[in-house]
Amino acid sequence: MPSLAHFFDVFFGSYDMFLKGMWNTLQVTVVSIAIALIVGLFFAFLKISSIKVLAWIANTYIYIVRGTPLIAQIFIFYYGMVELGISGFWSVTLALAFHNGAYIAEIFRGSIQSIDKGQMEAGRSLGMHSNLTMRRIILPQAFRRALPPLGNQFIICVKDSSLAAFIGFFELFGVAQTLGSNSFDYMTHLLVVSVYYLVLVGLIGIVVNILERKFSASDR
Repeated sequence: MPSLAHFFDVFFGSYDMFLKGMWNTLQVTVVSIAIALIVGLFFAFLKISSIKVLAWIANTYIYIVRGTPLIAQIFIFYYGMVELGISGFWSVTLALAFHNGAYIAEIFRGSIQSIDKGQMEAGRSLGMHSNLTMRRIILPQAFRRALPPLGNQFIICVKDSSLAAFIGFFELFGVAQTLGSNSFDYMTHLLVVSVYYLVLVGLIGIVVNILERKFSASDR
C-alpha cells in the first residue's frame, strides 16, 4: 500500500494526463447518454405499443443487451467499426449507447406506465390527439419520475466507460493502466484514478439533485 506522501506525489505529478483522460471519459459518457436517451425512449414506445411485432422487437433488443456482457458488446462494435474506418471514440460511444439504451428503455417504460391512464383520457377530452397528449402531458410527468433512476444509469455509464481502455482508448482507466505499467506502480495509479471517478460521480449526483429540485418546485 503506498504511503500518503507517495500518493500525493503521483496525484499531482500526473494530473495533466489524468485530466486529459477525464475529458475523454466525459465526452464518451455525455455523447453516449444523449444517444441512449433517444434510443431508450424509442424502444420504450415500441415496448408499450399494442402492435405485438414492435413490442417483440423491443423485448428482443433488451434481452440481448441484458444477456451479454458489456465488454463483449464493446469489442463487437470496435472490430465491426474498425473495418468501416470508424474511430475508437465512436466505437466506444455507440457501444455504450446501445448498452445503456436498453436499461433507459425500461426506465422510461415504467415511468410512462406509472402515469394514471386518466391523464390520457383528460387530454383526449380537451381535443388533443394521443401523440400530442403524450408529448405535453404524459412525457413531462414520466420524465420527472424517471429522473432518479436515470441519474443512477448515468453514473453506471461513467464507470462502464472504463472498459474502453481494453480497446486502447485513452480515457481515465486507460491512463491509470499506462502510467501504472510504465512505473510498475499499479496500486497508486489505481487509487488516483478512483479519486477522479469519485469526482465525476459526485458532479453527476449534484446535477441530478439540482434537476430533481427544479422539477419538484415546478410541480408546486
